[in-house]
Amino acid sequence: MNRHDPIRPEEYLEPSCPFCTDFYKPAEETVTPVDLRRMTEKLDEHLARNDTAAALRHLDYWRAEAIQGRDRRGELGIENERMGLLRKLGRKDEALESVDRALALTDALAMQGTLTDATTRLNCATVYKTFGRSDLALALYAQARAVYERELAPDDPRLGGLYNNLGLALADLDRFDEARAVYDKALGIMALAPNGALEAAITELNLADLAAKAQGLLQAEDEIERRLDRAEALLRQPELPRNGYYAFVCDKCASVFDYYGRFLTAMELRQTVEDLYAGNGAGKKLL
Repeated sequence: MNRHDPIRPEEYLEPSCPFCTDFYKPAEETVTPVDLRRMTEKLDEHLARNDTAAALRHLDYWRAEAIQGRDRRGELGIENERMGLLRKLGRKDEALESVDRALALTDALAMQGTLTDATTRLNCATVYKTFGRSDLALALYAQARAVYERELAPDDPRLGGLYNNLGLALADLDRFDEARAVYDKALGIMALAPNGALEAAITELNLADLAAKAQGLLQAEDEIERRLDRAEALLRQPELPRNGYYAFVCDKCASVFDYYGRFLTAMELRQTVEDLYAGNGAGKKLL
C-alpha cells in the first residue's frame, strides 16, 4: 500500500462522486479518512488464509466507509486492492468497473505524474491484460513506465514488477523481442532485490512461455528446460519466507510446470500451497 500525501482542501471540495457534476457538497463538509493501515493488516490476514470471500467483503466494507467519509485518496487505495483481488477471482465485469472507478479517482484528484497514479495505471493495465485487452494495457503500462523510470531508482523492485507485467502484454501482441528485453530488465533488478527470487522465478517461467510461443515447443525445448530449472531453483531458496505470498507464487507457478510435463514439481508446489494456507508448515519440509 502506497502512503499518500495529506489531503488538500481543493481536493475534497469537488463532487463526492467523480462521475457526477450536477451538485456539490457544501464547502464546510470535511473528509473523514479511513484507516488504511488497519484495513491492510486485516486484508493480509484474510489473504494469508486464502479466504478470498472474506477479503472481498472486507474491501467492500472499507470502500463504503471511504465513500461515506468522502475520503477519495483512501477509496483509491482500496480500489487498487479490490481490482487486484477481482482480477485473481476472474470476475471480469466487476474488475473492469473497478478500473474505471480508480482511473476516475486519479483524474479527480489531479494525480497525473505521481507514483500513486503510476501504480494505479499499472494495476489497471494488468486487469486489462488478464481479460484479453493487452492493446489497452500497453498504453497504461507506458504511462506508468514513464513515471517509474523517472522517479524510482534503477534497482527498485517496483520497476521489476512493471517490466514483468509489460512483457506479458507485449508477448500477447507477438512483440517478442520487446518482451524479452523487458523480461531481462526484470531479472536484472530482481537479482538484487530482497526476496526477489520469487519474482525472478515468475520471469523465468514467462521467458519459457515466450520461447515456446516465438519458436515453437520443439525448437525452444532446450531453452524451456533451462528456464524451468532456474525457476525451480529460485523457488527452493531456503532463505525465502514461507508465507502467504510465497504460497501465491507457488500456486501461480504450478500450472506452468504442469503444462511442460514437470508433474512432480507441480504436485510439490501445490502441497506447499495447501500446507501454508492451512497453517501446517511448521515441522514440514516445504518446497
